[in-house]
Amino acid sequence: MKIYAILIGVLVVMVSCSEAEKAASDDTCLSNGGKSYKWNMVTTWPKNFPGLGMAGENFSQYVDEMSCGQMKIKVYGAGELVPAMGVFDAVSQGNVQLGHGASYYWTGKVKSSQFFTAIPFGLTAQEMNGWLHYGGGLELWQEAYEPFNLVPLAGGNTGVQMAGWFNKEINSMEDLKGIKMRIPGLAGEIFTRAGGETVQLPGNEIFLALQQGVVDAAEWVGPYNDLTFGFHQVAKYYYYPGWHEPGSTLEIIINKDALMSLPKDLQAIMKYAAKAANQEMLDEYTARNNQALTELTEKHNVKLRKLPDEVLIALRDISEDVMIDFIEGDEMATRVYNSYVAFKDQVINYHRISEKAYIDTRELD
Repeated sequence: MKIYAILIGVLVVMVSCSEAEKAASDDTCLSNGGKSYKWNMVTTWPKNFPGLGMAGENFSQYVDEMSCGQMKIKVYGAGELVPAMGVFDAVSQGNVQLGHGASYYWTGKVKSSQFFTAIPFGLTAQEMNGWLHYGGGLELWQEAYEPFNLVPLAGGNTGVQMAGWFNKEINSMEDLKGIKMRIPGLAGEIFTRAGGETVQLPGNEIFLALQQGVVDAAEWVGPYNDLTFGFHQVAKYYYYPGWHEPGSTLEIIINKDALMSLPKDLQAIMKYAAKAANQEMLDEYTARNNQALTELTEKHNVKLRKLPDEVLIALRDISEDVMIDFIEGDEMATRVYNSYVAFKDQVINYHRISEKAYIDTRELD
C-alpha cells in the first residue's frame, strides 16, 4: 500500500507539472502579481490615422504585452481629450501621463525642440536614430524638456518625405516666386526668403485649399498619407526630394513624476516599447510608400518630378542663414545645433562611402 501511495504521489506531481508547463506555454504570460496601472495617452493625430496615428496604438500594445497586462494605456486622438496643440501642456501638467506628437510643434515653448523632429537638409531617419541614441541627442532632448517635467523618447519616423504637390512646374528659382504654399516651420521661412508665400494650414484643410486655389502647392508627408488624402485629385505635379523633412522623428513624452512612480521593470518596458514603436513606424512607411507611389503614378497618372539642382542648392544656402538666425540668443538651441551639425558632418563622410556608394552601385547599368 505504501508503494502504491508513493507511485500515486509521483503521478500527481508529474501531471501537475505537465499541466503547469502546458498552461505556461499556452498562456505565455506569468503575472508578477504586482499593482496594475491604467494610463492615458493623448496625441496630435486623428484617432487611428494611418502611419502617424498608429504609433501610440502600437506603443500601448507593446507595453500591455511586455507587462503581462499590468500596464494598460488608453490612446486618445486629437480633440478627444485635449486639442492637438494641447498635448505638451497636458502631459507636462500631469493631467495625463503620456503624449505622442512631433517635437517641433513646441518651438514656441522649447526652441531647441525643432531639432528633435527634423530640420531642412538635416539627418535621415537612420542618422537621426544614431544621433539620438549614440550621439548624445537624446540626452540633450531630455535636458531641454526637464524644466517641463517631461521625459521624451523617439516614437516613430516617416523617413524622407516628399517635397510636395504643385499646380505648376518648377524649373528654376524664378518659378517659386509668388507661389502660395502650405509649408510649416523653418521650411516655411526658407520658402518665404526664396520668394514664395507661406500659408499655415492643418492637414485636414489642405485638400480643400488646393481645390479652391487658396494655395498653389502643399507638402504633407509622403505617398502613403498623401494618397489617403487624395491630393492627386487637386494637384498636377508631385515633387521630390523632401529637403525640408529628410527624417522626421516623432516623440513619445512621459510625465516625469508618473514615470518615476513606476517600478523599475515597468520603466524599462516603457522605454523599450518606445524603441519598438519608433522602428515599427519607419518599417511601415518604407513598405507603404512604395505601394502608394506605384498606385499614384500607374493608376492615377501622377506627374512625378525632381526639383532642379539649382533650386535645391539655393534652398540649402538659404537654410544655413535661417538656422543661424533661428538659434541666435538661445543657449540650449545653440548647444543642440552644434551637436547635431557635428554628428551630421561625421555621418555624411561615412555614408558617402557606404549608404550612398552602395545605392549608386545598385543603379549602375
